[in-house]
Amino acid sequence: MGADAEREVMEYDVVIVGAGPAGLASAIRLKQRAGKEGRELSVAVLEKGSEVGAHILSGAVIDPSGLSQLFPDWKERGAPLDTPVTKDKFLVLGPQGDIDITWLPQPKYMKNHGCYIGSLANLTRWLAEQAEALGVEVYPGMAASHVVWDEPSGRVKGVVAGVFGIDREGKKTDDYQPGIALHGKYVFIGEGVRGSLAKTIMARHNLCDDAEPQKFGIGLKELWQVPAEKHQPGLAQHTLGWPLDDKTGGGSFLYHFGDRYVAVGFVVHLNYRNPFLSPFDEFQRFKTHPAIAAHLEGGERISYGARAITEGGYQSVPKLAFPGGVLVGCSAGFVNVPRIKGSHNAVRSGILAADAAYDAIAAGRSGDELVEYQTAYEASDIARELRLVRNVKPLLSKYGATLGTLLGGIDMQITSLFKGWSPWGTVRHGKTDAESTGKAKDYKPIQYPRPDGKLSFDKLSSVFISNTNHAEEQPAHLRLKDPSIPIGVNLPEYGEPARLYCPAGVYEVVYADEANRTDPRFVINAQNCVHCKTCDIKDPSQNIVWTTPEGGGGPNYPNM
Repeated sequence: MGADAEREVMEYDVVIVGAGPAGLASAIRLKQRAGKEGRELSVAVLEKGSEVGAHILSGAVIDPSGLSQLFPDWKERGAPLDTPVTKDKFLVLGPQGDIDITWLPQPKYMKNHGCYIGSLANLTRWLAEQAEALGVEVYPGMAASHVVWDEPSGRVKGVVAGVFGIDREGKKTDDYQPGIALHGKYVFIGEGVRGSLAKTIMARHNLCDDAEPQKFGIGLKELWQVPAEKHQPGLAQHTLGWPLDDKTGGGSFLYHFGDRYVAVGFVVHLNYRNPFLSPFDEFQRFKTHPAIAAHLEGGERISYGARAITEGGYQSVPKLAFPGGVLVGCSAGFVNVPRIKGSHNAVRSGILAADAAYDAIAAGRSGDELVEYQTAYEASDIARELRLVRNVKPLLSKYGATLGTLLGGIDMQITSLFKGWSPWGTVRHGKTDAESTGKAKDYKPIQYPRPDGKLSFDKLSSVFISNTNHAEEQPAHLRLKDPSIPIGVNLPEYGEPARLYCPAGVYEVVYADEANRTDPRFVINAQNCVHCKTCDIKDPSQNIVWTTPEGGGGPNYPNM
């Protein structure tokens, strides 16, 4: 895209990529520290979404412990968390019935007492307001597309953001803008799950060498508005079981909050084997179950979205500091899988990273490795919390949903009683999710029911209500390392699962002669992409690379 010579260069003390909970918490903490000590500190936050919160999607039952560290008076300040959890419900679903297992003993941390149901997107919008009030420069619509390296050392000295006006062939148009190089004494990477800059930095600095492979799930969510007589504010319901089989990990959430809102979502662990499984269609089928339909019937679906979730936990956390910067939030993978929560740990990680960077800058340092952040994480509540539940995900993967859930529950009880000790030690994850995909010859295609337009819907109508849009003429941000692989390898070997695991209809296999299914062609509808990054994770050939499109492109989630 050109050298820094053609770009404006802006210098900051700290540059933060991603206006999610971690990135904004970092920015706020830095400014709080500077204000308290009367120091000048320049902080910039870059956000690829058209506005802060546009790309934020989560359940969400929010543990406010991280927020309380940042703003002990968050309630008085008007943070948009108005619906406390008043009732927990846990069901195991069969094809028509359900069993309520809420009564089973669980560690205290699995209860949602003290947590709030709300929109994480709206919470980040509120955090951005707090950050700007402190003097943080927040730039939405500015996708950070490249790392600026200090060569040959490999130190990260900044990022390039705001490149516009490149056409499909990679040529400059009349609207071309070279973007801006933002340099920082330290660069925080808080892009969320499977970020393209984080991948590049992890590879160059071998940050994952001592960690287990990161594991992922895909989370699909719809926001409904239901009749007043069906609304149960404060209800947090979770399920396991149908429509997934025992070998396929996942579950659901259903939360009542706000203005007659019901957030309903479905998570499928991406280490599933059957290449014919479609997480989107499993979600649509799930909503027809009597225990779920009863909450939604008579309501209106008003939004849809999907995103990947980090599930590797404690043993998959990479090295967090590299020369010139750090990983925060879901870029590092701090989600507590059994609790289905990560935003509180994202905020905590932002605070820890900010404290390390502030102290370093105050001491006259810049561009080195913030080992203090790594040390602080290892002694933190984040690490302690993740260590307690470290074996749940691998036990589910190894033993299946029924036995794995039982063994995971036992392990959590033991680690709670014995301060992290487990008879299993630390169970390894082993394979990546891509490597877990089975061969098409070993499975039968799944025939999903047609959507009824009342409880279940198709992909394209769902993408429409996600408000997804990308500039038509820009280069496709979904790239194939080898264009021959989808038809030459993935189709005969795996049935080309991209057409099924993508929740937005981005990938298709079309035939010149549909009747005889001859002369297949792989089509990428990048315009539909909701930035979930499942393709980058699950493609069995690891041939699809997700990159950032022009800033502002993608979904625009309201109240998600």
